[in-house]
Amino acid sequence: MAQHHTVEILWERGEQDFLSNRYSRRHVWRFDGGAEISGSSSPHVVPLPMSDARAVDPEEAFVASLSSCHMLWFLSIAAQHKFCVDRYADAAVGVMSKGSDGKWSITLVTLRPQVVFSGPNQPTHAQIGQLHHQAHEECFIASSVKSEVRCEPRYADIKATMGDP
Repeated sequence: MAQHHTVEILWERGEQDFLSNRYSRRHVWRFDGGAEISGSSSPHVVPLPMSDARAVDPEEAFVASLSSCHMLWFLSIAAQHKFCVDRYADAAVGVMSKGSDGKWSITLVTLRPQVVFSGPNQPTHAQIGQLHHQAHEECFIASSVKSEVRCEPRYADIKATMGDP
């Protein structure tokens, strides 16, 4: 059965001179659960002050969506394997460049999650890699895009908690 996910986007011109192309790209995203977020074009695409650097731009939202979906699947799969996750942090990066078709797109997204586990059942690095692989395979967003999506887990804190040399 198909699921529908709704977002309302609202932009209003107000008194801005639209026809001179010097209007604010700031707008509002309203999600079906009630969250409201300020959106804008990226200052990398539309210069300030027409963009709002404090707002979320679509490219950032795309990267965040991939990261969030991956994390939610990872947490679910880790719980199924009885690995207790205390903390999950990702420093995801999206790269926008011209593709072979000459169009600008997000051509690469690199997820760099760092996960801290607790309890007696500690995963090995190989098991963590498998959990990430499975999360990537299950992620609805990663399955929906043509961009290459990479996952490069960071293990610095995990070694300390696992007692690795």
